[in-house]
Amino acid sequence: MRGGAQAHLLEADDGHYYIVKFQNNPQHRRILVNEWIAGEILSHLQISAPEQRIVSLSREFIEKNPDVGVQSGNRPVGVEPGWHFGSRHPGTPQTTAIYDFIPDALLGQVANAEQFLASLVYDRWVANSDSRQSIFFRAQLKDWLARPGIPPRKMGFVALMIDHGFSFNGPNWDFPESALTGLYTRRVVYRNVRSIADFEPWLSRVVHFPEEVIDRALRQIPPDWIGEDEGALLKMLERLLGRRKRVPELLYACRGSEGNLFPLWVSG
Repeated sequence: MRGGAQAHLLEADDGHYYIVKFQNNPQHRRILVNEWIAGEILSHLQISAPEQRIVSLSREFIEKNPDVGVQSGNRPVGVEPGWHFGSRHPGTPQTTAIYDFIPDALLGQVANAEQFLASLVYDRWVANSDSRQSIFFRAQLKDWLARPGIPPRKMGFVALMIDHGFSFNGPNWDFPESALTGLYTRRVVYRNVRSIADFEPWLSRVVHFPEEVIDRALRQIPPDWIGEDEGALLKMLERLLGRRKRVPELLYACRGSEGNLFPLWVSG
């Protein structure tokens, strides 16, 4: 797969496909911790993102598939058996076409386009130091949208928010202030924002985010992912929870970003 983590698309024994990031990925094993915690947060906030799993790679599998690994410079590096992070493919590669880019005219037809506003709330909170990443695919909308009244066979484009390894400023585990990071490059998705109210209900869910969601995520993370970083991780998460009530302020700061992110938001 494209990207600095050099993830691989693998079929698991549950019959589903996963984009798997390895413990020894070039971006740091902390990226896996970030992905797992991010997934639990996004699920609670009800933001559209792929299901996640902790994927076990056996020694037998690795020996039979020597191309599963990463590059360090010009040198191939193998993967160790153990637990790795998996983000579920929303279908099968043979039948589901996935796009990481669609024209602006089609962006307006994405059935859950409000998820770009939802993810901006998340990205401001967690100081995502990457630009907002998403994928698009056509599907039966009733299978992906939690809304009543969708006709059973109605098809449309659906967006999923992906690639959260640089939440918490990636392996740095800190929260630099910036009005630009975490933004989607296609600014048209923000053009209809008129006030802070357009970021509800996700903004309220962050401001009142329960600590037990973080506690549950921590209990699920394999110890090998954390290693000797437990103290630094707990300190970072304490700071994260302390930022909850600052998120409205962080969203307001986006109004001053280059390019007039919210052209219809004129006051308030």
